[in-house]
Amino acid sequence: MNDSRSIRIHYGLRAVILLAFALYIGHLVQQDALHYYVAPKLARWVKLCPVPLVLMALSLSVQALFGKSNVLCDCDHRLPRSGHRSVVLYGLFLLPLLLGFLLPDRALGSMAIAKKGISLSYLSTEPKNNVTFESTDPYHTEFAELAKKLYAQPVIPVYPAIFSEIFGAIDTYKQQFEGKEIAVSGFLYPTEAGTANNTFAVSRFLVQCCTADAAPFGIMVDPGKQISLPADTWLEVRGKLHIAHYKGQEIMQITAESITPIPQPATPYIYTSPDSIAAWDQLQITAQTAK
Repeated sequence: MNDSRSIRIHYGLRAVILLAFALYIGHLVQQDALHYYVAPKLARWVKLCPVPLVLMALSLSVQALFGKSNVLCDCDHRLPRSGHRSVVLYGLFLLPLLLGFLLPDRALGSMAIAKKGISLSYLSTEPKNNVTFESTDPYHTEFAELAKKLYAQPVIPVYPAIFSEIFGAIDTYKQQFEGKEIAVSGFLYPTEAGTANNTFAVSRFLVQCCTADAAPFGIMVDPGKQISLPADTWLEVRGKLHIAHYKGQEIMQITAESITPIPQPATPYIYTSPDSIAAWDQLQITAQTAK
């Protein structure tokens, strides 16, 4: 068992680390940067974390300063016996915190896609009936209903709130959407094919829980001419949908009619929607009200 003085020091160090985590979360909330790391459903709980962290830090501080020596113990979890081991142990917690405070908070981009790979196809299978917006597969039922609503639009707006669902519906019914006009925003990712024919993907990261599980999704764009915009530039692309082939897959591609650089949105990631039809209807109402 360690002596009481050593235990007090370790209690103090742990209190400092817990308090530092609480301050870091508070910093992210104050800077409105928490959405760069966790999904909105998880963010509401993360925002509450500083409260228990501060309470635990206060409890450890009280024990370190005022705890009686005869009741202090390492509770069968032996503490590091040397300063070197203590530095290594607590450094595992302090180094990520230090990097968090020092490095800029920013959205994932092309470097992350280069490591993860990008998905340009949203479904592994297509329904057998590719003439009407119907499907006997329960998984595709919502896509069929959404596809009807999308097809009725003169220009299909790709809302970030249902980004993956919109492209899932379009990808399911490729033939019907051939030649339809679309408008989508995202960041530029230069694909491997782009070096030869100037094509690129307009992309977004789909986050389920946090950025550790972020999956890059996008749609290929044929600009029709040489463009000099760097990777990660945020764009709004308008053009017509056409079927193309990429790495042996049949995908949808936009033949661009206009490419406009835009500022990065406040919330750059996309998330899944539990009910894309209800979300579409609400977004349409909001869009009509804003006009």
